[in-house]
Amino acid sequence: MFSLILLYLSISNGRVHCYGEKKAFSLQRLQWNQPSGHALSCLSGKSRRENGATILEMKHRDYCSGKIVDWSKKLQKRLILDNFHVQLLQSRKGNMAFGAEVAMKARMPLTSGINLHTLNYIVTIELGGRNMTVIVDTGSDLTWVQCQPCKSCYNQKESLFNPSASHSYQSVLCNTSACRSLHYGSWNSPLCGTKQPICNYVVNYGDGSYTRGELAREHLSLGKTPVKDFLFGCGRDNKGLFGGASGIMGLGRSTLSVISQSSALFGGVFSYCLPSTEAGASGSLVMGGDSSLFKNFTPFSYTKMVPNPQLSNFYFLNLTGISVGGVAVQAPSFAKGGVLIDSGTIITRLAPSVYKAVKAEFLKQFSGFPPAPGFSILDTCFNLGGYEEVDIPTLELHFEGNAKLNVDVTGMFYLVKTDASQVCLALASLSNEDEIGIVGNYQQKNQRIIYDTKQSKLGFAGETCRFR
Repeated sequence: MFSLILLYLSISNGRVHCYGEKKAFSLQRLQWNQPSGHALSCLSGKSRRENGATILEMKHRDYCSGKIVDWSKKLQKRLILDNFHVQLLQSRKGNMAFGAEVAMKARMPLTSGINLHTLNYIVTIELGGRNMTVIVDTGSDLTWVQCQPCKSCYNQKESLFNPSASHSYQSVLCNTSACRSLHYGSWNSPLCGTKQPICNYVVNYGDGSYTRGELAREHLSLGKTPVKDFLFGCGRDNKGLFGGASGIMGLGRSTLSVISQSSALFGGVFSYCLPSTEAGASGSLVMGGDSSLFKNFTPFSYTKMVPNPQLSNFYFLNLTGISVGGVAVQAPSFAKGGVLIDSGTIITRLAPSVYKAVKAEFLKQFSGFPPAPGFSILDTCFNLGGYEEVDIPTLELHFEGNAKLNVDVTGMFYLVKTDASQVCLALASLSNEDEIGIVGNYQQKNQRIIYDTKQSKLGFAGETCRFR
């Protein structure tokens, strides 16, 4: 028999209680709070220095977009776009296999991206003396923002970056090593010609979104920490659901990423704590490995990063097992060639055989509740509208080296309807066994996840995310 451990975690207006291998919490905890006031009030440029580090606030984005009338429609569209994103990652693996192209320590506040129309996370950086809110993405390398003059730009909350107003802005020319690095950092070769001396780029995303523009250098500040001659994309033609963000901050592994370009300052180490989707919730992005800045309540467990020659810019781990309610799930293979951990994917994707086994064990332990129709990519749904509180089996992902990710209660269920009449297990199956497994950001919430690119290891620890 499992020992019963009573653990109190303060959440919103209620509490979460952990009884051994289950977590009981109020269904109100799942409800999406409607935003109030002006959208810009959600965007934060908070930062501070501590123990030689710069700390920037990180947030989720839904509460910057004003009142949302049809949550069901919005959430379904979000999952459809998430599926496009995953399809792009899978296609990159296939295309790379055939050699083809696909057309000082700083801590930053990390905010949930719901506010700006995508379920991603945002930070505020300073580029050329201007504050810019950007989406944090470990699956991207090139950092880019929308620029004036713009041929075609989507609506953003802040004014566009204006290169002509900056004395430190420099266009990158073709036939330079910086221009050639685009091939590895954007999945496309640079656009250069005999009549085109300036290095142009294009990045395509899985949902049909794209950015096109010129490669440039500019003065970047992460909090109060300067990064001189930073290579970035100045987007002149941009399309897609990037929400109200100014662009993307690339935290991938190529030489173009923020991590590589700032390695002399931060040693190739960064970490984040992704906050929940509640209004006012915030976490942090930490550049550098000073563990004194972390507020984790469990010790770190580490696993090694595994190389993937087909997708060398991404972060892969060896998934060795999954436990539901303390019961080890039996499956033939948990991840062939490793799983990708990605801040830009929402829902965790598992191989069909693994998902089937996890789903069966979850339904075995979470029984007696009325079913509800599936929702987009989610097929394990319940009608919990008549309940104030339910006991949820715990979920743990196990990795090589005895590392584990204990999924927070906020990452277990995806609320489709605000009356809780349609609540779904926040996991999805891949189409076939050979596709890449992905650990999405929904299951990474309220965890301190540290990436050490120099030692090729990644660590997990429980942390109630907050900036202060």
